[in-house]
Amino acid sequence: MKRHAWLTAVGLLICSAQAAGEQELKGWLEWVHEVEMRVVENGVVEEVLVSAGQHVSKGDLLLRMDQREARARLLEAKARVARARVEVEKAGRALTRSRELFDRGLIAIEELKDAELNQVAATAEEEAAKAAEASSQVALEHTELRAPFDGVVVSSRVWNGAVIYKTLQQEPLIVIAPDDRMLARALVTASTLRRFKPGQPARIGVNGAMREGRIYSLGVQAVRVELEGAVYYLDIIFDRRPNELLRPSETVQIVLP
Repeated sequence: MKRHAWLTAVGLLICSAQAAGEQELKGWLEWVHEVEMRVVENGVVEEVLVSAGQHVSKGDLLLRMDQREARARLLEAKARVARARVEVEKAGRALTRSRELFDRGLIAIEELKDAELNQVAATAEEEAAKAAEASSQVALEHTELRAPFDGVVVSSRVWNGAVIYKTLQQEPLIVIAPDDRMLARALVTASTLRRFKPGQPARIGVNGAMREGRIYSLGVQAVRVELEGAVYYLDIIFDRRPNELLRPSETVQIVLP
């Protein structure tokens, strides 16, 4: 992840001791995670409904592709289901009639078995038609991107009229991140990292106020190696307040016990 050069210096610096045993680090904000969204069907973008920085709720429509072909296929699949149901009813009536005739000794066993086979075949065709309808419904749903959770649109790299090929999307069309919580991240040495465990309490200085948080994760692989030695990420998670505007890369203070 690209960061300004100064992050190494301030991330490693222990600025002051606020109380006995406490350490204060300089860090920066990060999203807890990001979800990269791509469409899984070829087509033309009909409408983009969000832009970077916009807050969205779970299920909100983010993007819609041209749905005419997908809707036509779904209608065709529904018609196939309707025809299959008619055939099942016809086969059922024919089987009932054949059983009555067989019981009266008017037809041979072979004719009864043919009626039974026709009824099984009609039922199988109905099930195949239902599967095709379900597949067409999924294909229609795939022409839309919806927010998987409450969050913020980190980036939008798509526009109305863009032609999208599902196998040629090198970059995600839309990136979304949950914004109810954020990470405060610092760069620390291995010796500092060994002093802590996930879940330990910590405080974060954000916008002039101290916030309660906890250690979220400890770096396993070194970010890079400096003259002082290898440096790792130390992540603190905390809740974002309602209507609070926080952005990644903003500088914060991290106070560790």
